[in-house]
Amino acid sequence: MLDIENTKRVFQKYIQKFDLNDDKIKLKLIHTYQVVEITKYLCQHENISYEDTQLALVIALLHDIGRFEQLKRFHSFSDENIDHAKLGVEILFKERMIDQFVEDRQYDQLIYYAILYHSLYNVPPVSDKRTDLHVRLIRDSDKLDNFRVKNEAAITTLFDISQEDFLKQTVSKQIMQNIRNHQLILKSDRKNEMDMWVSYFAFIFDLNFLSSYKYLKYTDYVRKNMRRFLYQGCLQQQMDEIEQQCINYIEKKLIDAD
Repeated sequence: MLDIENTKRVFQKYIQKFDLNDDKIKLKLIHTYQVVEITKYLCQHENISYEDTQLALVIALLHDIGRFEQLKRFHSFSDENIDHAKLGVEILFKERMIDQFVEDRQYDQLIYYAILYHSLYNVPPVSDKRTDLHVRLIRDSDKLDNFRVKNEAAITTLFDISQEDFLKQTVSKQIMQNIRNHQLILKSDRKNEMDMWVSYFAFIFDLNFLSSYKYLKYTDYVRKNMRRFLYQGCLQQQMDEIEQQCINYIEKKLIDAD
């Protein structure tokens, strides 16, 4: 049996070892709880069973557990320092912290792969249908909350540069082409922080559930994020195109589903 309330209690105890006044730690803590809420939303709208909903909520709570240790060591979100998903499953399964979070061992393999795969560019083939469901759920929930994060978090917290320097940049040609082709963006193709910013909008092209597109339509985060800053010149033209590409893509997904 799954006990999400116990998992929450253990998680709250675990995070006390980190500096909760640090902006990056706070960002990831809020993100974690918001991913839980979005997962609940997706499960309700996709008619996921009670047991799988509880399991999905546990995965959501634990999906970024590696981020806290990553930030403690490097004070950076960059997975070039250490892959936060791999670190997460190491903490949970190599160090056996999973025993404290979840008492029932039957879910271990599924939780392991859902967390390990949640931030990959490409997910390896998953033959087990239940594991595949949970991999897709956590990937969507995680991506969806990134739109809220980008609407609220300071640029200095996200990228370690000033907002002024951020807005002096433009989007690289390859990144613009990815947006036009409706493709996810490889980390290796990003040349600057503006490319990183735009790469989050490309998450739209890799969502798995109709309710994920309904969520973006309802929250209007694409427009909110795009209009958060005052862009100028070439950058304004790029952002106008990116916004339109993303809005049109969401609308088409919703129309095609009717």
